[in-house]
Amino acid sequence: MAIKNTLEGKITYRVKRSALSVFVRQDFEDIGGYDQVGRILRQLVQKGLLINIGYGVYARAKQSALSGATIPEKPLPELAQEALNKLGIKIMPSKAQKFYNEGKSTQVPTGRVIGVKGRISRKIGYNGKYVSFEQYA
Repeated sequence: MAIKNTLEGKITYRVKRSALSVFVRQDFEDIGGYDQVGRILRQLVQKGLLINIGYGVYARAKQSALSGATIPEKPLPELAQEALNKLGIKIMPSKAQKFYNEGKSTQVPTGRVIGVKGRISRKIGYNGKYVSFEQYA
């Protein structure tokens, strides 16, 4: 129980107990300083509790039953939408999602393309797989 009193213990406890799957440094600013929190998050990535899905954006991870590799708990499109909401970026349906929902297309969208309002220059993904963005004015 003494580990909860350390900064790493407090952050680990919050990550495990949270209903959210995506975390940024600002989520832990009440616990410690910017550099301290960043250092602890990098340690948690090395331990396999978190996975880095973007600059300053982390997702809760688990071990794959098939390969034993560290993978995120949720699919990448869900993580990307949660991360964009947390960063304050407005999400809209992509053109493919709109056409499919309106019945104009039978092609099922993969969810890898997310419509955003405004301009975004972030990359969200892991292990070489990234989400792309469609800009709407």
